[in-house]
Amino acid sequence: MVSPIQEYLKTLHARYASVMDGHVADYIPELSKADPRLFGICIATRDGHVYEVGDTRHSFTIQSVSKALAYGLALEDRGEEHVLSRIGVEPSGEAFNAISLKEGTGAPFNPMINAGAIATCGQVLPKDEHSRIERILAYLGGFAGRTLDIDQAIYQSESETGHRNRAIGWLLRNFGIIDEDPHETLETYFQQCSIRVTCRDLAIMGATLANQGINPITQKRAIAAEYVDNVLGVMATCGMYDWSGEWIYRVGLPAKSGVGGGILAVLPGQLGIGVFSPPLDSQGNSLRGIRVCTDLSRELALHMLNPAATPRTAVRLAYHGGEVMARRRLPPSARETLRRCGSRIQILALQGGLIFTTFEPVLRRAMQLSDAGCLHLILDLRAVVSADAVSLRLMEELRSRLTQLGVRMVYCQPGRLCQPLMEMGVPASALFATEDAALEASEDSLLLEVTGATWRPSGSLPLEECALFRSCTAEDMILLRNELSTRKYEMGDTLIHAGESADEMLVVLSGNVEVQIRGEGQNRQRIDVLTAGMTVGEMAFLDGSPRSADVVAMDQVKCLVIPRAWFAALTETHPALKISLLHELTREISARLRQANIEVGALQRA
Repeated sequence: MVSPIQEYLKTLHARYASVMDGHVADYIPELSKADPRLFGICIATRDGHVYEVGDTRHSFTIQSVSKALAYGLALEDRGEEHVLSRIGVEPSGEAFNAISLKEGTGAPFNPMINAGAIATCGQVLPKDEHSRIERILAYLGGFAGRTLDIDQAIYQSESETGHRNRAIGWLLRNFGIIDEDPHETLETYFQQCSIRVTCRDLAIMGATLANQGINPITQKRAIAAEYVDNVLGVMATCGMYDWSGEWIYRVGLPAKSGVGGGILAVLPGQLGIGVFSPPLDSQGNSLRGIRVCTDLSRELALHMLNPAATPRTAVRLAYHGGEVMARRRLPPSARETLRRCGSRIQILALQGGLIFTTFEPVLRRAMQLSDAGCLHLILDLRAVVSADAVSLRLMEELRSRLTQLGVRMVYCQPGRLCQPLMEMGVPASALFATEDAALEASEDSLLLEVTGATWRPSGSLPLEECALFRSCTAEDMILLRNELSTRKYEMGDTLIHAGESADEMLVVLSGNVEVQIRGEGQNRQRIDVLTAGMTVGEMAFLDGSPRSADVVAMDQVKCLVIPRAWFAALTETHPALKISLLHELTREISARLRQANIEVGALQRA
């Protein structure tokens, strides 16, 4: 099944694929050879799931995107105080290649402009017989989750034409920002910018920062946790050069662009975005990349200052229909079918605020369940406090796609989300006031699908087909018919009252009854439903305690009445029959207890 998110990215890619505005960077001759038609979009989540469309595996040079990550290595090598004494963190408001140094100290304004990035290279230490560039290459590889290399042609072109950067290097040496001859530092910087990456790499690098520095694919730490905020901070304020203010206003994501056409963006705690498109705007940012990120932020509500944003997963609890069943008593055969095939009914209990990043794992989980044979999916919305338009739209798109695959998806306990869901196109038939009602409908459908027939008895059930009497002999059946009477009830009649003594036990021969307990005021809660062939009131009948619940007829009901005195007399008159009846009662009670234990275990899972 194709994810609605994947489909959205395809639509977004198609929206801008024909846009050929902007110009490929040509101040470095080798960069001018880039194909302006190349275009990729990639999203990587903090748990390592990747959505991608277009030219996401095409290699290009990382260029200035590397500045943000190399800054993390300098912080690890030298410490925050030392690095801040050499490189500021204030937006410069100037172009990326401006010769822009603070008056008096000569310190670059921030590590995202060329002056700051060259100074950053000077703070990275050669260590353990590894040069600066070897350490930077390995460090960036940790973010990407793979070994990276350098495009030698691009490096040579940058080195041969980087006169402005060489001038910046000597100015930094003049002010003591760089401690040695700048030649080696400058060559390191040129090589750093020439590291080859893909759009997918950028997204995973972003997801690594979103995941507090741990690569979600390799599960290895790429950057010390204490410096993740520092890197994200300068990306947010300075990463898009002299367009950084408008970027954070419109897009609201820490980001870094490069003249190779790449943009890396991060939604902290949640995901990373990579976009690749070589044509640049006047600020040196990928033109398509800016438009894509703007649309992603707006259409998926990804702005980091969105008050609803939360990295917490929306899935509170997950279980299936073989573990938790509707509050009703099924015949043993139907109950066994549900135990065996109940995994085809899946329940996801959601929580908190639903936005793109909290609902995306739900969507992914639902698709995995569909692939694994789920036929009925219930989303329990009881603990959901809010849902934005993006998550509501994704919910309905998911339901529509699952329907096409033969999977019925419904919602239970939607509360205030009922009307918004219906406005998104969810039919009333897919909305249930309680989980019990949703489970019951799903169970009935599944039982019909598996067995080919309804489990519900039609008409009055003969005694031989009642579970209590299935071990009785022919002589026993004659005795039961001769000595026991039947009783009829109309819809709404109370068969058993809570608190009364248990002087008799009933066997339902036709119709349905509901077991209810009284809540606050006049409220009653359904705890069980019984139908033809089932026993009513056996617990209090066996142990002599008062009735614990009311039993009310849901339609016309006919019952066989078993008086306590008659049952007690069987010990002397027909002991084998009494043993048979007790055996069946014990088996039924045991089966219900076993099911209750399974449900408790399922509902206690975190």
